[in-house]
Amino acid sequence: MKNNTPQQLHQPVLLEQVISLLAPKKGESYLDLTAGYGGHAEAVLATTGEPKEIVLVDRDNDAIASLSSFAKRGATVMHCDFFSAAQKLHEQGRSFDMILLDLGVSSPQLDRAERGFSFKYAGPLDMRMDERETKTAAELVNHASEAELVQILSQFGEEPRARRVVKAIIEARPIQTTDELATVIAQTIRRGKSKIHPATRTFQAIRIAVNRELELLEATLKLLPELLAPEGRVVFISFHSLEDRLVKRFLQDHSEGYEADLKITTKKPISGATEDVHNPRARSAKLRAAVKINMKGAHIYAH
Repeated sequence: MKNNTPQQLHQPVLLEQVISLLAPKKGESYLDLTAGYGGHAEAVLATTGEPKEIVLVDRDNDAIASLSSFAKRGATVMHCDFFSAAQKLHEQGRSFDMILLDLGVSSPQLDRAERGFSFKYAGPLDMRMDERETKTAAELVNHASEAELVQILSQFGEEPRARRVVKAIIEARPIQTTDELATVIAQTIRRGKSKIHPATRTFQAIRIAVNRELELLEATLKLLPELLAPEGRVVFISFHSLEDRLVKRFLQDHSEGYEADLKITTKKPISGATEDVHNPRARSAKLRAAVKINMKGAHIYAH
């Protein structure tokens, strides 16, 4: 049997489009706030050669181990969430020519049953992107109040039947595994003609809550304009509407009016479903990008 490594199994999403919009040049600096297994970073380095600075960030222990090869080539590797990294770099007054924020869960995380991200594999209800954190999905599912769970499923999963699902979860407690939770939900919600598994929205909501994904994204977005060097390019890849809405609003807020400091370089989001058809993980991906403009240039773009 072929022994695939996580690097081989993880195919970077929309790679060609990311590189085109980042437009790497020799010697430019690069910040990858969700570096994963380094697929995008490797492609950037292929163009920049030895950059003046490359910082790779991830909160997943397996990804950090994989990124050690970049550290040997002079990269700074930061084992933390992207907001903590952005905050630290901002405090240090650092800025970068290229920034990438590839949101969501990596394929190796989804495909390893023991990580508990997917209802496709029986495993513990974990879902922590950073295994150093103490709060797991099991703790949330089994100890959160009914009101808290309803809010999480409604807000983060956009689950219209949140109350019914939460009532079933509470009645079935304790729930310790992914397949147990998926079964409870499947018995509560009829699948009908939908191709989407009834547990999809609930699993997304719990994962977002456990990892504080939207909270950290919103805080990070506020720091990005100052982390970008003049004429620096930033690319975002989101995988669900909640992330994409935050990114879209951020880009609109920073690209309009006389105080604009960004110019959007994607007239509409680039879809992974049509632009990266051979990568299954790219199906729900949306890519948006912008370039930093100086304040003098902002008046030109505002007209």
